Amino acid sequence: MSIAFLLTTLVVVATPGTGVVYTLAAGLSRGRRASVVAAFACTLGIVPHMLATVTGVAALLHASATAFQILKYAGVAYLLYMAWATLKDKEAIAVDEGGAPLSSGRVIVRGVLINILNPKLTIFFFAFLPQFVDPGEANALPRMLALGAVFMLATFVVFAAYGVLAASVRSHVITRPRVMTWLRRSFAGSFVALGAKLAVTAR
Repeated sequence: MSIAFLLTTLVVVATPGTGVVYTLAAGLSRGRRASVVAAFACTLGIVPHMLATVTGVAALLHASATAFQILKYAGVAYLLYMAWATLKDKEAIAVDEGGAPLSSGRVIVRGVLINILNPKLTIFFFAFLPQFVDPGEANALPRMLALGAVFMLATFVVFAAYGVLAASVRSHVITRPRVMTWLRRSFAGSFVALGAKLAVTAR
């Protein structure tokens, strides 16, 4: 495994995007455990894209404008839904020490959907992984799967670190309703901005 692959992976994973925003929100709202669950969920959302790459579905998305547009706008719609839910549902980003925690299942479903409904991940894998695999080598498929697994591990570690860091400052905002209101609006705005960016993104 090359240093170039590891460095590129870390840069891509550490760049703030929908998964990072979601994990930060989970850490601020529900603490460390929720942030780790959210990081795990976003990592799970990578699996379909990786499998699509190695099975050739990515080639279809790359060649078919219709398939790409359908998945892209489904992703945009979900990001806008997340923005609306964050603004309307005060439990989406609210610190409540005594209340019932948000179920892990709900956190996982949201995190998985955020990454599944992002066609750029499939195209990214389609363009990224083959650069580090010789198409003529006998073990090309296992190697691509191994590189994808490394990418997923890096995603989980970096996202969890973001979330745990956010969770560590919960105590500084727990008694500040105005701060929580600002955070809800900021995260909602981030989801809208990311949705808009995805909407205008070409293949």
